[in-house]
Amino acid sequence: MLRTGLVALSMMALASGAQAEAGRIEERTLPYAPLPADLKAVDEVIKAPLSDDFVARTYTAPDGRTVPYRLLAPATVAAQPMAAKLPLVVVLHGSGTIGQDNAGQMTGFAKAWALPDLRRRFPAYVVVPQVDARSADYAPGGDGLLASRPGASLSAVLALVDDLAGRLPVDPARIYVVGFSMGASAALDALVAKPGRFAAAVAFSSVPPDRAQAAGVATVPTLQVHGDQDTENPYAPDHAWAEAVAAAGGAPVFVRYQGMEHRVPPDMILAPGWREWLFAQRLTPAVPPRP
Repeated sequence: MLRTGLVALSMMALASGAQAEAGRIEERTLPYAPLPADLKAVDEVIKAPLSDDFVARTYTAPDGRTVPYRLLAPATVAAQPMAAKLPLVVVLHGSGTIGQDNAGQMTGFAKAWALPDLRRRFPAYVVVPQVDARSADYAPGGDGLLASRPGASLSAVLALVDDLAGRLPVDPARIYVVGFSMGASAALDALVAKPGRFAAAVAFSSVPPDRAQAAGVATVPTLQVHGDQDTENPYAPDHAWAEAVAAAGGAPVFVRYQGMEHRVPPDMILAPGWREWLFAQRLTPAVPPRP
């Protein structure tokens, strides 16, 4: 059993958008102490062949940029083609897998969604685009801390999301964006760039947008996870974003891993707890999505 993630994150189901207290951060602090079983289970996912269920496709955005992507359909679709509309989960990769081979982005973090238990418990369309240029760029923000802004490829990824939402039986109130590192930064940038599109975001080790932009997305539930020993994407700006969201009336969830460097915690890659939190969120749009 993945001890740390399951024990702590099962509690996060209590922090759904409807239940969390507006104006404060729902904080969790966990020691970074993965069990050998955690590491072994994740290593098996990383080394496993890419599931044929992640179908390779390509999208050409209005700006002409080509976006290779993998699409996982819910297992229920084959048996029930006319099933009710389901969530769309957008998984954004880090800078280490920028390219166009439509394979590098399929890390263990992405591949885990195809595991039978997770696929059964969280039926959804899961899209994993690969970008050929950065999806988020970094520079100091107004408070002097590092901040992100949309990279050259993010608009094409957002156009892909719109395309899939228009073609697939997707619930428009349950479109989620998750990511690691650059992908986590882009996930938070996407909330700012596309108000009213995403029901929630989960960001692992992100550089968030300038804190001055937090008020515009404070109503969107966010779960941020960061190691306090991360020297690649510093911890401080990420927590400052959560503080700014809370100050604007939001209710962010923030998980700090003590002693962890720049990575997705192994106990969370396979854990259902944060996915339970994610799937509990629903969009109540105050602003219609931009065309």
